[in-house]
Amino acid sequence: MTRLILWRLVQLPVILAVIFAITLVMVWIIPGNPLDLPEGRRPPIEVQEAMRKQYNLDNPWAFAGSYLKSLLLNGDFGPSLSYPDQRVNDILASGLPVSIWIGVAGLAVALVLGVGTGVVGALRPGSVLDMSSLALALVGISLPTFITGTVLLIVFGGLLHWAPLGGWWGRPQQAILPALTLGAAPAAYIARLIRLGLAEVMASDYIRTARAKGLSPGRVLFRHALQVAFLPAPSFLGPAAAVTLTGSFVVEQVFGIPGIGEHFVKAVQDRDRFLVLGLVLVYSTMLIVFNLIVDVAYACVDPRIEL
Repeated sequence: MTRLILWRLVQLPVILAVIFAITLVMVWIIPGNPLDLPEGRRPPIEVQEAMRKQYNLDNPWAFAGSYLKSLLLNGDFGPSLSYPDQRVNDILASGLPVSIWIGVAGLAVALVLGVGTGVVGALRPGSVLDMSSLALALVGISLPTFITGTVLLIVFGGLLHWAPLGGWWGRPQQAILPALTLGAAPAAYIARLIRLGLAEVMASDYIRTARAKGLSPGRVLFRHALQVAFLPAPSFLGPAAAVTLTGSFVVEQVFGIPGIGEHFVKAVQDRDRFLVLGLVLVYSTMLIVFNLIVDVAYACVDPRIEL
């Protein structure tokens, strides 16, 4: 396991370098220039020329060299061209914790709902609960996050008044609807994995042997069956993390959450190369590290797997 972790850590800078190169090419070939703002927002001509020269906005090679030098030596992602007098580091410090909190809450919801629904469906196949869980799973997979979030917001916020209609004051109850929106689709996939795996395990010979020994149904389920049926779920958590983290861009817009999503959308619209590169690199690092954690956790769940 130690060799796997070290090998992944060696791969990390190489993967990030490839991501940086691809992102730089994409933001550079977008039509327009970061200083081509609507009338009334453009700085004077002499200021534009000074900014082009200072930040190498007309030379991709010089821009990449100065950007990497500042990032590697000082940990500085540079200034934001979309937000005057702010640097990318300040924007990340204010918005990233909120996005991470919403993403982690979404993953927790996906695990709890997915495992619970899958267990109920496997233990009562063909029942009303099983059919209802399958229907909900199908709805969760089919609907995009912006529709799910809008429906939850209208029903629980507008009609029932059980949740706030938007905004963010750091209260836990404000994360419930966004977490449900983010966790709906991953929960549906996890539920299907658990249901199929648990139904197969419960029909196996060693489960019948455990029952013949007089073990309680709860011990048979949680100690023997669910541990094996849960094995496919950790391998899905890597893509699920990507869904919750990148999906939070849309969810933050729906619920008015001041996370990174609004900054990313604005950065793309304004062609803010510093902010786009900073956000992409930070999120890429998080996803790579999380996938490493998932691989290690998968080996801990099933020691028979060779890493």
